[in-house]
Amino acid sequence: MAEKFKIKKGDKVVVITGKDTGKEGEVLQVIREERRAVVSGVNLVKRHTKQSRTEQGGIVSKEAPVHISNIAMRDPKDGKPTRVGFKILEDGRKVRVAKRSGEVIDL
Repeated sequence: MAEKFKIKKGDKVVVITGKDTGKEGEVLQVIREERRAVVSGVNLVKRHTKQSRTEQGGIVSKEAPVHISNIAMRDPKDGKPTRVGFKILEDGRKVRVAKRSGEVIDL
């Protein structure tokens, strides 16, 4: 079984290492088997595509996966990178919490 991560699809993240250091984006996909995530606007690569009935051919720029260790959650309070912890609320729900500010990430 693949490993679980503290980053999910739809999260706002910051790149902490690599050629795109400091860039921010939203997680479009998490590939658990490879420990990677696709982030919008980060790690752009060019692909030469053939024309099809529905798509125009040419050079297309798209996002390539980034290793999960190279990205960190964005703190909801100040937008800086933060680690993620868990907390159980009074109503029994388990939510993710930003370690930097203590803000609840999930609602």
